[in-house]
Amino acid sequence: MLQLLRKDARFFLAASLAALALLLLFVLHFPGIVDDSRLYADIAMNWLQYGVYGINDSGRVVPTLSRLPGYPAFLAVIFTIFGWSNFRAVLLIQLLFDLGTCFLIADLARRMLSERAAKAAFLLAALCPFLANYAAAALTETLEIFFTALALDLAVCGLATLRESASGAKHASVVWFGSGLSIGACILLRPDGGILLAAIAAYLLLLSLRGLVGKRPTAHSALPLLTILRAGFILAIAALAPLAPWTLRNLHTMHRLQPLAPRYANDSDEPVMAGFNRWTKTWLAEYTSVEEVYWNVPGSPIDVARLPRRAFDSDEQRQQTAQLFADYNQDHDVTPELDARFAALAAVRIQAAPLRYYVWLPAMRIADMWLRPRTELLPSDPRWWELNDDRPWLAVSIAFGLMNLAYVGAAAAGVVRCRALPGIGLLVLFVALRSLFLGTLENPEPRYTLECYPVVIVLAAALFRIASIENPHE
Repeated sequence: MLQLLRKDARFFLAASLAALALLLLFVLHFPGIVDDSRLYADIAMNWLQYGVYGINDSGRVVPTLSRLPGYPAFLAVIFTIFGWSNFRAVLLIQLLFDLGTCFLIADLARRMLSERAAKAAFLLAALCPFLANYAAAALTETLEIFFTALALDLAVCGLATLRESASGAKHASVVWFGSGLSIGACILLRPDGGILLAAIAAYLLLLSLRGLVGKRPTAHSALPLLTILRAGFILAIAALAPLAPWTLRNLHTMHRLQPLAPRYANDSDEPVMAGFNRWTKTWLAEYTSVEEVYWNVPGSPIDVARLPRRAFDSDEQRQQTAQLFADYNQDHDVTPELDARFAALAAVRIQAAPLRYYVWLPAMRIADMWLRPRTELLPSDPRWWELNDDRPWLAVSIAFGLMNLAYVGAAAAGVVRCRALPGIGLLVLFVALRSLFLGTLENPEPRYTLECYPVVIVLAAALFRIASIENPHE
């Protein structure tokens, strides 16, 4: 990559300056300091001031396990250097991480495709408004995307070293260890970072099986089984070892074996609305309903008129749901009795249409997360298709939607063009596994697919790949 940077220094300098301009536009005009940002900051400051990884509860600091320690640790370092609650410094540091992601994506494209594709990937990443928008938000996404790109880049490098002679075994071990540590950083930021470990491990397993069957020779089919298993072992140990201190802390302080954050980011004394959550999964398929219904419970009123038609199978069910909403709106709390009633309604709906619950709705949630305009951090109306937003923000929604479709469409075309290249299967497998996992969630938020954007950009850059001697796979 350094050689490419020297050869095309002007291009990378100009693209970097354009990226910085876009990033500063979002940081200065649309900084995202949301409730989750303040929660992370509260944990970070309590950790620094009192030595307790916890949150303020009525004037006292209470230990918590609701959030993994990666992002609070990052905030703690920034606050120590630049001052308490200095979110501006946080966003400026994240700006540098986002720029670093651009270089990692370019290096990944260089390894897998060509130098020309690497330049295209860098430009696509540098000018991607979705990545820049989240770099201006005090949330985990920017760091998660950076370490995802780093882990994939090192994994692809590791796959290449596996084909080398025994003299390269030591270098391969270092590369796989680095990829594992990057995955560990992903997991410490968000529990779903473990999907990346599953994807790479599954890809190594496929290589092992392919080598055993040996029916179709490929670039990896001659790899020794023990070499692949050794790489997988190093990767797993490096990825999971960083979780040990967090797991031991939870066991000692919270008396729970909790290696990750809980499914609903709740603490031990916080009830989980299992029935309500299960009911929402029987109809919720788009981000708009997440904002209007899911996030409002508990604590805020909800309107049954906001539910789509698929939330009811009959007039009787509509009346039953309206009564549940009316009972909830009395005190804006989901009591155990009310939660049980939501659970009973969910059971009836699932029994009546199991394919809808297990297949069609997850597929709709996945499609919504991938194809919706990524404007959730901006003042745009989430119901953009009703065309009643202010004209400038309506234009932003439409433009973002078209750009997202262009990125995703170009990536799909890139897969078709370069599907036979070594490593492409790993990228596709990661996107597929993550998408399937996201389909199981009640809340389809578009930001959850951003971790796949390094892959999307590399695959889109495959359209710019040309056959040349610079690409060893030609």
